[in-house]
Amino acid sequence: MGEMAKTLVFTGEKQIEIQEYPIPEVSDDMVLVKTDACAICTWEQRVYTGVKKVDFPFIGGHEMVGKIVKMGKNVDQRQWNVGDFVAVGVTLPCKNCYQCKSGNEQNCENFDHSKHLEGLPEKGMGGLSSHLLVHPSNLFHLHDITPEEATITEPLSCVLHSVETADIQFGDTVVVIGCGIMGLLHTILATKRGASVIVSDTNEERTKLGLELGANYAVNPAKEDLEERVKEITGGIMAQVVFDTTPISKVAEDAVKAVANNGRLVLYSSFYPDTPISISPDWLHKSGAKLMGTANSNTVDFTKATRLLSEGVVDVKPFVSEVYDLSDYQKAFDSAIKGDKFRVVIKF
Repeated sequence: MGEMAKTLVFTGEKQIEIQEYPIPEVSDDMVLVKTDACAICTWEQRVYTGVKKVDFPFIGGHEMVGKIVKMGKNVDQRQWNVGDFVAVGVTLPCKNCYQCKSGNEQNCENFDHSKHLEGLPEKGMGGLSSHLLVHPSNLFHLHDITPEEATITEPLSCVLHSVETADIQFGDTVVVIGCGIMGLLHTILATKRGASVIVSDTNEERTKLGLELGANYAVNPAKEDLEERVKEITGGIMAQVVFDTTPISKVAEDAVKAVANNGRLVLYSSFYPDTPISISPDWLHKSGAKLMGTANSNTVDFTKATRLLSEGVVDVKPFVSEVYDLSDYQKAFDSAIKGDKFRVVIKF
């Protein structure tokens, strides 16, 4: 038997194992990517711990990068070559529904994390696999960046979508609630859009990093009232944009208080548990504020993210917390779920 591919398969709650499968044959319109690295997203951590329910067995992983090793005969060789370093993204939308056809793949009506991708032994997003068949429309060129750092492409693409949805303008005041990786990526991009940024988190090591990454002010809501501090900083105007990057409903309810008239509140995170919140409809009516949600990213976002990383416009070195070889996958997941890391990366 020749060389076999390897994949990490979730087989139950806190149960994961390496399985082998034949390296997929490349069909005429597809590309075979050999994975260099895949980061463990919060989403996979929730699958591992049982917070996010999926049908097992399941292959996770969607923050992956690698190199093209084979190409089908119909793949455009003006755009792609064996050896190209690429990010893999946007594999989950159906590409056929109204939202996909109108350029909003991130809100696909049939978004399915449990597809059974061609060539893989089990269903799932597939990034935690050594070899993956990908259509060229889902590939994005990268250069001058390490594989470990390049795994941040997908998170950055999602935050790009969020920041552009919020339509930050030069001179805006932006509040970023939560200084995990997503909050800090919001901080970086908001500063590059010309905003004055206030970061808020009870973890002062992370708010300190937020200041180092360009934030103008830091608030610890366990010690200070965020609404009052934003009022003080803005001279009573409040913030034109507030991003809530936490999964806690009560935080979203409190975030409203920091929003200026005609401001935007963006709920970025998934919520666990998904508890309803109370918002005054009369305030929403009178203030002209907008309550917005954003999730995932699309092809345009991936294209921009790979450019920002390849050209060094956004530095993601601080977000690669640990790197493990595939054989140490158990240590990698157990470390990731502690909640004190940004991204734990598995190398293939």
